[in-house]
Amino acid sequence: MTKSVFSHLSNDLPAGLVVFLVALPLCLGIALASGAPLFSGIIAGVIGGIVIGSLSGSHTSVSGPAAGLTVIVLNAITELGAFNIFLLAVVLAGIIQIVLGVLKAGVIGYYFPTSVIKGMLAGIGIILIIKQIPYAFGVNETKDLDKYIPFVNDLDAVMALKNLGNQLDVGAIIISAVSIGILVLWDQPIIKKARFSKVIPGPLVVVLLGIGINKFFKFVIPSLYLNVEDKVILPRISSVGEFSSLFMMPDFSQILNADVWLAAVTIGIIASLETLLSLEAADKIDPLKRISPPNRELLAQGTGNIINGLIGGLPVTAVIVRSSANVTAGSRTKLSAIFHGFLLFASVIFIPGLLNLIPLACLAAVLIMVGYKLAKVSLFRTQAKLGWDQFLPFIITILGIVLFDLLIGIGLGMGVAMVFILLRNFQNSYLLEESKEEQGDTVRIVLSEEVSFLNKGALIKALDDIPDGKHVIIDGSNSKVIDYDVLEVIENFKTNAATKNIEVDTIKIRSVKVGGLH
Repeated sequence: MTKSVFSHLSNDLPAGLVVFLVALPLCLGIALASGAPLFSGIIAGVIGGIVIGSLSGSHTSVSGPAAGLTVIVLNAITELGAFNIFLLAVVLAGIIQIVLGVLKAGVIGYYFPTSVIKGMLAGIGIILIIKQIPYAFGVNETKDLDKYIPFVNDLDAVMALKNLGNQLDVGAIIISAVSIGILVLWDQPIIKKARFSKVIPGPLVVVLLGIGINKFFKFVIPSLYLNVEDKVILPRISSVGEFSSLFMMPDFSQILNADVWLAAVTIGIIASLETLLSLEAADKIDPLKRISPPNRELLAQGTGNIINGLIGGLPVTAVIVRSSANVTAGSRTKLSAIFHGFLLFASVIFIPGLLNLIPLACLAAVLIMVGYKLAKVSLFRTQAKLGWDQFLPFIITILGIVLFDLLIGIGLGMGVAMVFILLRNFQNSYLLEESKEEQGDTVRIVLSEEVSFLNKGALIKALDDIPDGKHVIIDGSNSKVIDYDVLEVIENFKTNAATKNIEVDTIKIRSVKVGGLH
């Protein structure tokens, strides 16, 4: 890591703390939903932060165990019959990801339209809110938690939320309401401008205040006190031997088992796809509009998953929930992701007793606010104003994710987006040509007659290859249609050009507003 990584410590360390507070319940919850040991979720979070964070080329993306893999992992563990056999599949999945990175398959992420990516963000935000509502109401595993929290995006489980009134805990509701109030307050301009808000993130205030309120309940209003089942539960480690016993090795004797390979291929491909989509989404909410190298990300993810499989961790992907929390908290470099990994590791070693005091309602409030920022009403308005070709894939993606699952939602959204592309192509034939002319210090990029999101990858590469200090002219004079995704790429390039001392001029290319996802 170069000096530049350490040049934003005042931004990155508080952001890493926020991501840690977001990641901790997710690591535990996803492990629980996957039918895996709880500690395997922590291992995955640590590796996702420290190892993948160090190897990744992304400044904003954060990796860890993902809700999108929950069903796949649960089915694989069940079918393979033992967790250590499943770990072998995780190792092989990591190797597959490294092969994909070497083959430069990461460009597939460029061919997903912006409307679908934004729909994925909003859909995940809505699902995140739905998952956290039971915790906010004080419903836990002793009160039929699995009935109310749809880790699998199942419509019946979503509809079951209406039954929460039969199980709610007033103490948890009070803590949740106060926590959300604090987080809303921390987002107000008057608080954001204050110096203390840069040092003391809102989620930290929420956690400390939640612990305090629950202690107050214990001594003053015992009927509202939240017991151990309503709080974080981490293993206490009292010796080196006890610590080492929490790790598990894969069963290499099953290397020729066809079911292991099937699980490995499934995890490798789906984890790679989710990573590439999350990477693209994280770049969109990066205020500096930096573009992350997808092939390097696949290599980093593959390395992380190999290590996870060797020591007993769940498979990981780049995760937009953590990444969004990272950007929202003010992160500037990948040091925040690495720092959150060290915090996860240190927390289970040194302060499990303190962490076990945190009410789950506090963590639910943090995640509900993250979900809200991913699915703001203003995002729906913006997409609607862009027209049906942007709004319909966006809304279909959301509905597919909420009613079915992540991959089905993305597939439906892609299908609708492709229909609009084909209709446009039918109405207006075009040649897929781009020319780049260099005259001295000037680079001219002439766009073709119609430029769709399918051309986004080629344009990104062309812009990325431009040397520092050039004068760039992007000419759309010949273009009848320039897709919104391409306009967004051009706007992001213009935003980031100053860092490379590049002057950018455009001809007959309208400006668009980008980056308003959070």
